[in-house]
Amino acid sequence: MEYRLNNGILELTADTKGAEILSVKRDGTEYIWHGDPAYWGRRTPILFPFVGQVRDGVYRHNGAEYHMGQHGFARDQAFELLSKSDDAISFVLRENEETLAVYPFRFELEVTYTLTGDSVTVGWRVRNPGQEKLYFSIGGHPAFCCPLHAGETWETYKIDLRKNGAPLKRITVRPIERGGNVGASRKDIPLKDGCLTPTRELFLADALILEDSQCDEVSLVNPEGKPYVTVSFDTPLVGLWSPAGKDAPFICIEPWCGRTDSVDFTGELSERAYGNVLAPGEEFLRAYTVRFMTGGQTPCHEKE
Repeated sequence: MEYRLNNGILELTADTKGAEILSVKRDGTEYIWHGDPAYWGRRTPILFPFVGQVRDGVYRHNGAEYHMGQHGFARDQAFELLSKSDDAISFVLRENEETLAVYPFRFELEVTYTLTGDSVTVGWRVRNPGQEKLYFSIGGHPAFCCPLHAGETWETYKIDLRKNGAPLKRITVRPIERGGNVGASRKDIPLKDGCLTPTRELFLADALILEDSQCDEVSLVNPEGKPYVTVSFDTPLVGLWSPAGKDAPFICIEPWCGRTDSVDFTGELSERAYGNVLAPGEEFLRAYTVRFMTGGQTPCHEKE
Protein backbone atom coordinates (compact mmCIF):
# COMPACT_ATOMS: atom_id res chain seq x y z
CA MET A 1 0.00 0.00 0.00
CA GLU A 2 1.24 3.46 -0.88
CA TYR A 3 1.26 6.48 1.42
CA ARG A 4 2.01 10.13 0.70
CA LEU A 5 3.55 12.95 2.70
CA ASN A 6 3.50 16.61 1.67
CA ASN A 7 4.98 19.51 3.64
CA GLY A 8 4.35 22.17 0.99
CA ILE A 9 7.87 21.82 -0.43
CA LEU A 10 8.36 18.10 -0.96
CA GLU A 11 5.86 15.40 -1.86
CA LEU A 12 7.00 11.91 -0.87
CA THR A 13 5.40 8.57 -1.74
CA ALA A 14 6.38 5.39 0.12
CA ASP A 15 5.18 1.79 -0.09
CA THR A 16 4.69 -0.85 2.59
CA LYS A 17 6.54 -3.30 0.31
CA GLY A 18 10.11 -2.94 1.44
CA ALA A 19 9.22 0.37 3.15
CA GLU A 20 10.61 1.84 -0.06
CA ILE A 21 10.40 5.47 -1.17
CA LEU A 22 8.82 5.45 -4.62
CA SER A 23 8.91 9.17 -5.38
CA VAL A 24 10.11 12.53 -4.12
CA LYS A 25 8.92 15.57 -6.05
CA ARG A 26 9.65 19.25 -5.67
CA ASP A 27 7.92 21.84 -7.85
CA GLY A 28 6.73 19.05 -10.13
CA THR A 29 10.22 17.65 -10.68
CA GLU A 30 10.76 13.95 -9.89
CA TYR A 31 14.12 13.26 -8.24
CA ILE A 32 13.81 9.48 -7.64
CA TRP A 33 14.47 6.93 -10.36
CA HIS A 34 11.18 5.37 -11.48
CA GLY A 35 12.30 1.74 -11.43
CA ASP A 36 12.26 0.72 -15.09
CA PRO A 37 13.41 -2.96 -15.01
CA ALA A 38 15.19 -2.50 -18.34
CA TYR A 39 17.83 -0.69 -16.29
CA TRP A 40 17.08 -1.56 -12.65
CA GLY A 41 13.68 -2.38 -11.25
CA ARG A 42 14.13 -0.84 -7.82
CA ARG A 43 14.14 2.73 -6.54
CA THR A 44 15.32 3.16 -2.93
CA PRO A 45 15.58 -0.32 -1.37
CA ILE A 46 16.58 -0.90 2.25
CA LEU A 47 19.45 -3.35 2.62
CA PHE A 48 18.94 -5.60 5.68
CA PRO A 49 20.13 -7.79 7.33
CA PHE A 50 23.02 -7.85 4.84
CA VAL A 51 24.69 -5.26 2.65
CA GLY A 52 26.11 -6.74 -0.53
CA GLN A 53 26.91 -10.40 -1.14
CA VAL A 54 27.84 -13.10 1.31
CA ARG A 55 30.67 -15.10 -0.26
CA ASP A 56 29.32 -17.84 -2.55
CA GLY A 57 25.81 -17.01 -1.33
CA VAL A 58 26.39 -18.73 2.01
CA TYR A 59 27.09 -17.48 5.55
CA ARG A 60 27.88 -19.38 8.72
CA HIS A 61 26.49 -18.96 12.24
CA ASN A 62 27.01 -21.29 15.22
CA GLY A 63 28.28 -24.07 12.99
CA ALA A 64 25.32 -23.98 10.57
CA GLU A 65 25.23 -22.67 7.01
CA TYR A 66 22.50 -20.42 5.60
CA HIS A 67 21.86 -19.21 2.07
CA MET A 68 21.29 -15.49 1.51
CA GLY A 69 20.75 -13.41 -1.61
CA GLN A 70 22.33 -10.05 -2.30
CA HIS A 71 21.43 -7.28 0.15
CA GLY A 72 19.27 -9.47 2.37
CA PHE A 73 15.48 -9.77 2.34
CA ALA A 74 13.94 -6.59 3.79
CA ARG A 75 13.51 -4.95 0.38
CA ASP A 76 11.07 -7.72 -0.64
CA GLN A 77 9.14 -8.01 2.63
CA ALA A 78 5.78 -6.46 3.52
CA PHE A 79 6.28 -3.91 6.31
CA GLU A 80 3.51 -2.77 8.64
CA LEU A 81 2.51 0.87 8.93
CA LEU A 82 3.52 1.94 12.42
CA SER A 83 2.53 5.63 12.42
CA LYS A 84 1.82 8.50 10.03
CA SER A 85 1.48 12.28 10.30
CA ASP A 86 1.51 15.05 7.69
CA ASP A 87 5.31 15.09 7.53
CA ALA A 88 6.49 11.72 8.89
CA ILE A 89 5.77 8.04 8.41
CA SER A 90 7.15 4.91 10.08
CA PHE A 91 7.10 1.28 8.99
CA VAL A 92 8.16 -1.83 10.91
CA LEU A 93 9.29 -5.33 9.95
CA ARG A 94 9.64 -8.24 12.37
CA GLU A 95 10.86 -11.78 11.90
CA ASN A 96 8.49 -14.29 10.34
CA GLU A 97 8.61 -17.90 9.14
CA GLU A 98 10.17 -16.86 5.84
CA THR A 99 12.95 -14.79 7.41
CA LEU A 100 13.69 -17.32 10.15
CA ALA A 101 14.38 -19.97 7.52
CA VAL A 102 17.36 -17.97 6.21
CA TYR A 103 18.21 -15.73 9.17
CA PRO A 104 17.72 -17.40 12.58
CA PHE A 105 17.19 -14.24 14.63
CA ARG A 106 14.34 -12.33 16.12
CA PHE A 107 14.51 -8.66 15.16
CA GLU A 108 12.54 -5.47 14.82
CA LEU A 109 13.43 -3.09 11.98
CA GLU A 110 11.77 0.32 12.03
CA VAL A 111 12.15 2.74 9.12
CA THR A 112 11.02 6.37 9.42
CA TYR A 113 10.83 9.09 6.78
CA THR A 114 10.56 12.67 8.01
CA LEU A 115 10.11 15.78 5.87
CA THR A 116 11.79 18.95 7.13
CA GLY A 117 11.83 21.85 4.68
CA ASP A 118 13.55 20.65 1.51
CA SER A 119 14.99 17.52 3.16
CA VAL A 120 14.01 13.94 3.89
CA THR A 121 15.58 12.22 6.90
CA VAL A 122 15.72 8.44 6.66
CA GLY A 123 15.85 6.90 10.13
CA TRP A 124 16.72 3.28 10.95
CA ARG A 125 16.00 1.61 14.27
CA VAL A 126 17.00 -2.01 14.80
CA ARG A 127 16.01 -3.68 18.08
CA ASN A 128 16.92 -7.11 19.41
CA PRO A 129 13.87 -8.66 21.12
CA GLY A 130 15.51 -12.10 21.29
CA GLN A 131 17.62 -13.96 23.81
CA GLU A 132 20.87 -14.13 21.83
CA LYS A 133 23.09 -11.61 20.11
CA LEU A 134 21.74 -10.15 16.88
CA TYR A 135 24.23 -9.74 14.01
CA PHE A 136 23.26 -7.57 11.06
CA SER A 137 24.20 -4.97 8.48
CA ILE A 138 21.98 -2.20 7.15
CA GLY A 139 22.21 0.28 4.31
CA GLY A 140 20.39 2.59 1.96
CA HIS A 141 20.31 2.28 -1.83
CA PRO A 142 18.47 5.37 -3.14
CA ALA A 143 18.63 6.01 -6.89
CA PHE A 144 18.51 9.65 -8.02
CA CYS A 145 17.75 10.86 -11.53
CA CYS A 146 20.90 11.86 -13.40
CA PRO A 147 20.59 13.72 -15.65
CA LEU A 148 17.64 15.48 -14.09
CA HIS A 149 16.17 16.88 -17.32
CA ALA A 150 15.58 15.56 -20.81
CA GLY A 151 18.18 16.63 -23.35
CA GLU A 152 21.04 16.73 -20.86
CA THR A 153 23.97 14.30 -20.87
CA TRP A 154 25.37 12.32 -17.96
CA GLU A 155 28.93 13.54 -18.42
CA THR A 156 27.94 17.20 -17.93
CA TYR A 157 27.07 16.38 -14.31
CA LYS A 158 29.44 15.94 -11.35
CA ILE A 159 29.56 13.93 -8.14
CA ASP A 160 30.76 16.15 -5.29
CA LEU A 161 32.31 14.41 -2.25
CA ARG A 162 33.04 16.10 1.06
CA LYS A 163 34.17 15.44 4.60
CA ASN A 164 33.31 17.89 7.39
CA GLY A 165 32.28 20.40 4.73
CA ALA A 166 35.62 20.32 2.88
CA PRO A 167 35.95 18.92 -0.66
CA LEU A 168 38.01 15.74 -0.86
CA LYS A 169 41.26 15.72 -2.84
CA ARG A 170 41.03 11.99 -3.57
CA ILE A 171 39.05 8.91 -2.66
CA THR A 172 40.21 5.34 -2.10
CA VAL A 173 37.82 2.67 -3.32
CA ARG A 174 37.57 -1.10 -3.02
CA PRO A 175 36.87 -2.58 -6.47
CA ILE A 176 34.29 -5.36 -6.79
CA GLU A 177 35.81 -8.64 -7.93
CA ARG A 178 34.60 -12.24 -8.19
CA GLY A 179 31.01 -12.97 -7.22
CA GLY A 180 30.21 -9.41 -6.23
CA ASN A 181 32.76 -9.48 -3.42
CA VAL A 182 35.73 -7.18 -2.82
CA GLY A 183 39.38 -8.05 -3.20
CA ALA A 184 42.39 -6.85 -1.27
CA SER A 185 43.32 -4.19 -3.81
CA ARG A 186 42.49 -0.52 -3.41
CA LYS A 187 42.40 2.21 -6.01
CA ASP A 188 43.07 5.91 -5.46
CA ILE A 189 40.99 8.28 -7.57
CA PRO A 190 42.05 11.96 -7.64
CA LEU A 191 39.31 14.58 -7.51
CA LYS A 192 39.18 18.09 -8.89
CA ASP A 193 37.64 20.52 -6.40
CA GLY A 194 36.11 17.51 -4.67
CA CYS A 195 34.32 16.38 -7.83
CA LEU A 196 34.18 13.23 -9.88
CA THR A 197 32.80 13.12 -13.42
CA PRO A 198 30.31 10.23 -13.82
CA THR A 199 31.68 8.63 -16.98
CA ARG A 200 30.27 5.29 -18.09
CA GLU A 201 33.65 3.67 -17.47
CA LEU A 202 33.50 4.67 -13.81
CA PHE A 203 31.07 1.86 -12.92
CA LEU A 204 32.23 -0.86 -15.32
CA ALA A 205 33.43 -2.98 -12.38
CA ASP A 206 30.22 -2.37 -10.36
CA ALA A 207 29.92 -0.07 -7.32
CA LEU A 208 32.63 2.19 -5.95
CA ILE A 209 32.94 1.42 -2.23
CA LEU A 210 34.42 4.07 0.07
CA GLU A 211 35.39 2.64 3.46
CA ASP A 212 36.59 4.02 6.79
CA SER A 213 34.36 7.13 6.94
CA GLN A 214 36.29 8.87 4.15
CA CYS A 215 33.25 10.92 3.25
CA ASP A 216 30.11 12.22 5.00
CA GLU A 217 28.38 14.12 2.18
CA VAL A 218 27.81 13.37 -1.50
CA SER A 219 26.00 15.67 -3.95
CA LEU A 220 24.91 15.37 -7.55
CA VAL A 221 25.74 18.61 -9.35
CA ASN A 222 23.96 19.83 -12.47
CA PRO A 223 25.64 21.33 -15.59
CA GLU A 224 25.33 24.83 -14.08
CA GLY A 225 27.51 23.70 -11.18
CA LYS A 226 24.67 23.63 -8.64
CA PRO A 227 23.91 20.63 -6.43
CA TYR A 228 20.35 19.37 -6.73
CA VAL A 229 20.63 16.34 -4.42
CA THR A 230 22.85 16.18 -1.33
CA VAL A 231 23.07 13.06 0.84
CA SER A 232 24.54 13.59 4.34
CA PHE A 233 25.39 10.59 6.55
CA ASP A 234 27.49 9.33 9.43
CA THR A 235 27.91 5.76 8.21
CA PRO A 236 31.35 4.11 7.94
CA LEU A 237 30.86 3.34 4.25
CA VAL A 238 29.16 4.80 1.21
CA GLY A 239 28.65 3.18 -2.17
CA LEU A 240 28.27 4.91 -5.53
CA TRP A 241 26.62 2.88 -8.28
CA SER A 242 24.93 2.85 -11.65
CA PRO A 243 24.48 -0.38 -13.63
CA ALA A 244 27.39 -1.11 -15.93
CA GLY A 245 26.90 -0.97 -19.66
CA LYS A 246 23.28 0.22 -19.62
CA ASP A 247 23.53 4.02 -19.93
CA ALA A 248 21.12 4.17 -17.02
CA PRO A 249 19.83 7.70 -16.25
CA PHE A 250 20.39 7.50 -12.50
CA ILE A 251 23.13 7.30 -9.86
CA CYS A 252 22.79 5.65 -6.46
CA ILE A 253 24.34 7.23 -3.35
CA GLU A 254 24.31 4.51 -0.69
CA PRO A 255 25.10 5.08 3.00
CA TRP A 256 26.07 1.70 4.51
CA CYS A 257 26.61 0.18 7.92
CA GLY A 258 28.02 -3.03 6.48
CA ARG A 259 29.71 -4.30 3.34
CA THR A 260 29.88 -7.18 0.89
CA ASP A 261 32.24 -9.99 1.89
CA SER A 262 35.84 -10.17 0.75
CA VAL A 263 36.63 -12.77 -1.91
CA ASP A 264 38.65 -14.77 0.63
CA PHE A 265 36.30 -14.47 3.62
CA THR A 266 35.46 -17.82 5.26
CA GLY A 267 34.58 -16.74 8.80
CA GLU A 268 31.41 -16.70 10.87
CA LEU A 269 28.63 -14.12 10.65
CA SER A 270 30.03 -12.46 13.76
CA GLU A 271 33.34 -11.85 11.95
CA ARG A 272 31.99 -10.05 8.86
CA ALA A 273 33.68 -6.74 8.12
CA TYR A 274 31.75 -3.69 9.35
CA GLY A 275 29.08 -5.89 10.91
CA ASN A 276 26.88 -4.72 13.79
CA VAL A 277 25.84 -6.60 16.92
CA LEU A 278 23.11 -6.04 19.49
CA ALA A 279 22.80 -7.77 22.84
CA PRO A 280 19.29 -8.85 23.90
CA GLY A 281 17.13 -5.77 24.48
CA GLU A 282 19.56 -3.35 22.83
CA GLU A 283 18.78 -1.12 19.87
CA PHE A 284 20.71 0.49 17.01
CA LEU A 285 19.84 3.96 15.74
CA ARG A 286 21.18 5.61 12.60
CA ALA A 287 19.92 8.14 10.04
CA TYR A 288 20.88 9.92 6.86
CA THR A 289 19.40 13.02 5.23
CA VAL A 290 18.73 13.86 1.60
CA ARG A 291 18.29 17.48 0.58
CA PHE A 292 16.44 18.20 -2.68
CA MET A 293 17.29 21.58 -4.18
CA THR A 294 15.24 23.34 -6.84
CA GLY A 295 15.88 21.70 -10.18
CA GLY A 296 13.20 23.08 -12.52
CA GLN A 297 9.91 21.83 -13.81
CA THR A 298 10.71 19.01 -16.25
CA PRO A 299 10.06 15.53 -14.78
CA CYS A 300 13.02 13.22 -15.18
CA HIS A 301 12.82 10.37 -17.68
CA GLU A 302 9.18 9.45 -17.24
CA LYS A 303 8.18 6.30 -19.06
CA GLU A 304 6.75 6.95 -22.48
